[in-house]
Amino acid sequence: MATTDISALIDYYVREKELTREHVIHALEASFLTAYSKMVPGADRIHGLRAVINPQKGTVKIKASMVVTPDEEVTDPFNEIKLSMAQAIGARSGKELQAGDVMSVNITPKDFGRIAVQTARQTMQQRIRKAEQEMLADAFKDRVGELVTGTVRRYEKGDVIVEVDRFEGLVPQRQRIPGEEYSAGDQMRFYIVEVRDGARGNELILSRSHPNLVRRLFENEVLEISENTIEIVNIVRDAGYRTKLIVKSNDENVDPIGACVGMRGARVKNVVNELNHEKIDILEYTDDKAVMVQESLAPIEPVKITVDNESRVVTVYVADDKAAAKAKGRRGQNVRLTARLISTPGNRWDVRVEPHNSDTVAQTHAREGANELVNVLGISPELAASMIACGFTTVQGIAAFGVQAEDLVEALGIDTEQAQDIITKAQNA
Repeated sequence: MATTDISALIDYYVREKELTREHVIHALEASFLTAYSKMVPGADRIHGLRAVINPQKGTVKIKASMVVTPDEEVTDPFNEIKLSMAQAIGARSGKELQAGDVMSVNITPKDFGRIAVQTARQTMQQRIRKAEQEMLADAFKDRVGELVTGTVRRYEKGDVIVEVDRFEGLVPQRQRIPGEEYSAGDQMRFYIVEVRDGARGNELILSRSHPNLVRRLFENEVLEISENTIEIVNIVRDAGYRTKLIVKSNDENVDPIGACVGMRGARVKNVVNELNHEKIDILEYTDDKAVMVQESLAPIEPVKITVDNESRVVTVYVADDKAAAKAKGRRGQNVRLTARLISTPGNRWDVRVEPHNSDTVAQTHAREGANELVNVLGISPELAASMIACGFTTVQGIAAFGVQAEDLVEALGIDTEQAQDIITKAQNA
C-alpha cells in the first residue's frame, strides 16, 4: 500500500476531527480488518486476526496467529502453518521454530492496498464516531454538574446539537426553555446533566431548563456565593417564566439579597439576560413558613396567613378574588413554585390562596378555637363545637371571665363534675 495513502488518511482525520493519532490509527486498523474480511472468504475463521499499521513507514499488514504443525498433519489452513514453511520464514529472521509453536504470519493479499483504502474510507466514519464517543466520555465524565459555553450547530432528530470543547452535545426537548430559539452559530451557556449510553452511543446531555443552570450562573456572577459567604438554600424553576431562590448569609455583615442583585441590579440582570428575561425572585431565608410565603407572593399583601404544621399547609387569605388570582399567578405557577420552595426532601408543603370574607375568617377562627379546646381541655370535638356555639370560644376566656360550673351545665347539658374539670384545666393552662 502506498505510504501517501495511509499517511494522508491519518493526517486527514487528525486534522479534521481533532482526534489523537492513536485513536485514528486504531480506527483505521479496525477498518482495514473489515476490508480484509470482505475480500477473503472464510476470514471470520482466522484466529488472532489483526491489522498492524506502521505510521512512520505508512504501511499496513494483516497478520494472524498460527500454530506450527507438521506438514502432513495440517487440517486447518486458516489457523495452522506447515512446519517446513514456518522454519523457512523463521530462518530469515534467525528464529528456530518447532511444531506446536505459535507464530505471527503476514497474510496480507497482494492486491490489498487499493481496495482496502477504498473500503476504509467508507467505514471510517463509524469508527471515528466511536473514537469520538470514547474521547467524549473521558472528557466529560467528571464534569457533570458544570456550566459550559456551547455553540449551536443544528437540529437533529428533534434534538439541538451543540458544540462544546470540540465535542457535540445534545439538548433534548425537555431540557430546553419553552419558546427559546436556537439558531446555528448562537453561543449559550448550558448545564451538563449527564453523559449517558444512548441510542447513538455515548451522549453528552445538556440543559437550558435545569434549576441548577440558574445556580451556576449566580455562582459565576456573585463572588460571595462562590466563596460560601452566601449560600443558596433552595431553588425552584418554571423554565422560561419564573425562578425563585432562597439565599442566606453566613456573615452578618453581608446582605444576601443585595449581594445577589448587585450594584444597580447588574448581577441579577446578567443572569436574567442569559435566561432571555426570565423572572427571578430572590428571598432571604427564615424558618418561619408564613414569612417565606408572604415574601414569595409579594407584592400581594395578605389579610392573614395560617400555618398548619400537622397537615403541612400554609393558607394565605387575600382581599378579594382579583388579589387571589394575582397571587396564584399564571395557571397557579406562583403559588406552586412557592410550595416547592418551602418544601424539603421528604417534607412536602402545600400553599393555598383564598379570598378573604367574614364567613371564611369566622369559620377559620372557630376551627382553630375548637382545636385548642380539644387539645387543652381534653374534651371531644363535638363538645368543643357546642362550647364555641355557646360563646365559650377560648381557654383563656373561660379562665379570665370567671365562668362557673353551673354556666357550663346549663349551656351544654353536661354534669357538674365534668363542668368543674373543664374550668380547672382552663385555669391551670
